[in-house]
Amino acid sequence: MRNYSSESNPPQLAGPWLEPLLPELIEFRRDLHAHPELSFKEFRTTDRLVARLEAAGLAPRRLEGTGVVVDVGEGPIATALRGDIDALPIIEETGLPFASTNHGVTHACGHDVHTTTMLGVALVLHAMHQSEPLGGSVRIIFQPAEETMPGGALSCIAQGVLDGVPRIMALHCDPKIDVGHIGTRIGAITSASDTIKIELTGRGGHTSRPHLTEDLVFALAQIAVNVPAVLSRRIDVRSAVSVVWGQISAGSAPNAIPANGYMAGTMRCLDRDAWHGAGELLDAVVQQVAAPYGVDVHLEHTRGVPPVVNSEHETALIEAAARAELGENAVVLTPQSMGGEDFAWFLADVPGAMMRLGTRTPGGEEYDLHRGDYILDERALGYGIRVLAGAALRTIRDLDEA
Repeated sequence: MRNYSSESNPPQLAGPWLEPLLPELIEFRRDLHAHPELSFKEFRTTDRLVARLEAAGLAPRRLEGTGVVVDVGEGPIATALRGDIDALPIIEETGLPFASTNHGVTHACGHDVHTTTMLGVALVLHAMHQSEPLGGSVRIIFQPAEETMPGGALSCIAQGVLDGVPRIMALHCDPKIDVGHIGTRIGAITSASDTIKIELTGRGGHTSRPHLTEDLVFALAQIAVNVPAVLSRRIDVRSAVSVVWGQISAGSAPNAIPANGYMAGTMRCLDRDAWHGAGELLDAVVQQVAAPYGVDVHLEHTRGVPPVVNSEHETALIEAAARAELGENAVVLTPQSMGGEDFAWFLADVPGAMMRLGTRTPGGEEYDLHRGDYILDERALGYGIRVLAGAALRTIRDLDEA
């Protein structure tokens, strides 16, 4: 009997296990791409996943509303793998034959690939387990609502998806990395992300007599400029705290000071401890900067997600699998991103790592995420399955050695 958990170098997966499944998986991904669904509305996607997993002989469990969790193999859980299943409220502009049929919604972040990759891992590992026992089990989480804040990860955790899980791994498409490569980094790979909304009110008045009213526009300007400046002097600059405003609005006439104004933006940070401290400090600084101008301040500060901080051990597992599956030069150092990612909530409970999956055709056009014209190289799907299935096998081997 061949026990994969005891092998020093688990087998490559490109041969009899994955290749027969790839045409079906590509069609599955294209079907998801043609039928994208927004956060917490992924009903069709959930049904498709459940049907395919059950057809393979697995026993998936539906999460509340949308989302699926399934265990592959038998025995103690060696790792969890997470794939997010929701799409974005963006109009697709790719012109692909399998472009979105749901107008105004598209998989512009690659979640259709994330979902299908995890389905492929489940099917590959299940086939291997049916041939010879794996020596442990792998939990695969198809998570809804990553594109919202604070994100669907929290509802998954509340439903017990991490019970008995010692670690967790995930992937994210990266259109800046060539297909056949992955990007990794130990430590913070994405940023914490909070939303800030501020409404100022005053009496309003004539611009010739600002001293007789509250100069609300001037107060907005001071908050916009000085709050980021103060935070940069009160918090360690190595934590990369960044406050950037995306909306400022007030007034309708050049000679009238308005009675209401609004501004909104985000605060991002690469250090978990600094994120907590910056959040508390931000609220106080906004009040202090606005105070001299006599305006009333209503601050809505929504804590979004902490940073994704990759552990050294899980990152090494992914890198070892990538080199074995894709070649010695398959791993590149990925830069830190100031984008938010709710996979961080899982890492608040167990160690783990997220890898970047290269989706750029070498020499081809370079895209960006959250763009309606994002087209990826579908070969990435097979590479992602091979790497994460290989990493999962290594975690099973860790169980055996423990």
